[in-house]
Amino acid sequence: MDRLTLMATFVKAVELGSFSAVADELNLSPQLVGKQVKMLEQHLGVSLLNRTTRKQSLTDFGRTFYQRAKLILADMEAAEEMAAVTRGVPSGRLRINAPVTFGVSSLAPRLLEYMVKYPQVAVDLTLSNELIDLVEDGYDVVFRIGELADSGLKALPLKPYHMVLCAAPAYLARRPPITTPWDLQEHECLAFAYSDGRSHMEFDGPDGRVEVPITSRLTINQGDPLLSAAVAGLGVVLLPQELVNEALRKGTLVALLPEYSVPAGPMNLLYAADRRVTPKVRSFVAFVKGVFGRKA
Repeated sequence: MDRLTLMATFVKAVELGSFSAVADELNLSPQLVGKQVKMLEQHLGVSLLNRTTRKQSLTDFGRTFYQRAKLILADMEAAEEMAAVTRGVPSGRLRINAPVTFGVSSLAPRLLEYMVKYPQVAVDLTLSNELIDLVEDGYDVVFRIGELADSGLKALPLKPYHMVLCAAPAYLARRPPITTPWDLQEHECLAFAYSDGRSHMEFDGPDGRVEVPITSRLTINQGDPLLSAAVAGLGVVLLPQELVNEALRKGTLVALLPEYSVPAGPMNLLYAADRRVTPKVRSFVAFVKGVFGRKA
């Protein structure tokens, strides 16, 4: 077995924390994963991992070797991508970061189309609501909702991100009517935990834009549990359109304040401003533009 394969298995074992996790990801048996790590240790003549029945940890040499092995594997992948650039064939591992709700509701269901079209591309999708650094965190492309800072990255404008204010009929039946945004201050508001700590809702209405401060007994950093809480009648919630469409259709949620609209958030796909964008990135940008891009 070639040393790069053994090295890649070892790196995975360190990153995932167990042979069984590596076996699940690589579709191998845990015994074969352990055998590959052992073969690498025998080749090097030194132990890389301290293993017990409950956990594993890196030896001092293993910690140093792990860092070098990651660099070697990254250099190998970069060399393969150079060949792909020459051939113009999208290939290699595409690392994507996206907000959780958009990633689950909109992006993930469409990824199969991209992967079928480009079978030589492997996809690593990370869903996070934290503000990440594309270059430092090692991503090829990043979806971002909200205004962009000047980062030097290329930005592909996408469809605006629409939000809907809604609540369950059972909740509305036992609380005062909501006829203006300011009525929300007398209601239970279920809040999304934004990384910037915002605690207000904005609306565009007959008299222009209004910003309503809110407080909440329940704050969550993901949309799905907020949706469940709203359907259960815990309060009023502001959620992405695609997340609440089914509940609105079924009548388990009701849209509120029809005379007001929630300002749509700008959404962009970011990628490095490099004149030699790899075929895998170029192909994904074109795919995203076709699926989520602004229509003329």
